[in-house]
Amino acid sequence: MIKQIRTEQLKPGMYIHDLNCGWLDHPFVSNAFHVRDEATVEKIINLGIRELYIDTVKGADVWAAPTQSEVNADLERRLQEIAQKRAEKPVATELKDEAARARRLHLEANKMARLVLDDVRFGQKVQVERLDPLVDSMVESVFRHQDALLPMARLKNLDDYTFEHSVSVSALLIAFGRAMKLPKDAIKEIALGGLLHDIGKAHVPEAILNKPAKLTDDEFAKMKSHVAESLLLLQDVPGISVATRQVVAEHHERFDGSGYPNRLPGSSISLYGQMAAIVDVYDAITSDKVYNRGMPPTQALKKLLEWSKHHFDPQLVQTFIRAIGIYPTGTLVRLESNRMGVVVEQNEGNLLEPVVRIFYHAGQQHYIPPEVVDLSKVQDKVASFENYDKWKIDPYQWLPV
Repeated sequence: MIKQIRTEQLKPGMYIHDLNCGWLDHPFVSNAFHVRDEATVEKIINLGIRELYIDTVKGADVWAAPTQSEVNADLERRLQEIAQKRAEKPVATELKDEAARARRLHLEANKMARLVLDDVRFGQKVQVERLDPLVDSMVESVFRHQDALLPMARLKNLDDYTFEHSVSVSALLIAFGRAMKLPKDAIKEIALGGLLHDIGKAHVPEAILNKPAKLTDDEFAKMKSHVAESLLLLQDVPGISVATRQVVAEHHERFDGSGYPNRLPGSSISLYGQMAAIVDVYDAITSDKVYNRGMPPTQALKKLLEWSKHHFDPQLVQTFIRAIGIYPTGTLVRLESNRMGVVVEQNEGNLLEPVVRIFYHAGQQHYIPPEVVDLSKVQDKVASFENYDKWKIDPYQWLPV
């Protein structure tokens, strides 16, 4: 049986089923392993992990701990409650009109992010003036119709993860900032912070960034040093605002003080730093990497809810979920009719009833003529979210074009 326990309940002899944190938040080769000694327990506690899952069949038990099913049922209930609150995402243009523009913008953003990273690797300074027009275009696209750009930002090449992740974080911060009703100038500043938040990884060896095995303590420290490296690279660069710098400096801080580099607690972390932390984790755990497969977006949102007990401000997490939807655009879903499709647009009035492009029948296991269905206008409902890999479906083929 899989159970959730607090890390202070962890003992040698237990089998960890899931460390319950992002891959880059720990140096172990796997999320699942036997706990052999107290040193391992101490290391896990020092990483700031507050709760994890054990397998009581493979190791020792904790009698009163809740089961994974019980935890998941509670998270599902909380997601349903969040969905009841109206999400304001006014649309200025039709999705079909913005989709082609967003696709071109996404390609341009990835090219620019790569150029900036390459410049840094060759010892050149970051030129913010080259990024400003791009940031303006991204902000305007999200404000016209965010369901055009956000799913594009989910599509990444394994070899280009570092800079493509920065583009995703930037786009998500724009949507988050809009949901928070921040001034447009502030949204542009945090969007720039999203593009630059991992710039220090240009000074982290590729062998460490893409290592498909356990990181040594020195390698793990080097990985975490990217925050300080980023700040050094931006130290004398004109056009870097306080808000932009807060995104770069604080996206790995955690609400309970367990983050890095400064272990800032609670309100010591700026609003923009807290927002960046939520977005950074969400995009990281939904993305495929050379050493780890990403999880479906709805599952990732449940993780954010679970971790908001310790690592994030719960109200900010709920606002982020309402900003992107319970089934974020690009999510593969199965309907009660057993038909499957990709979420292409959110319904402002009900996050549980998005617009879905149907193209597959799960029961009969074959493709069907594509059809766009607004679930707010039919009897069919979302039964579950699915994994593209499981069904061998290419998401790029079915996103808005």
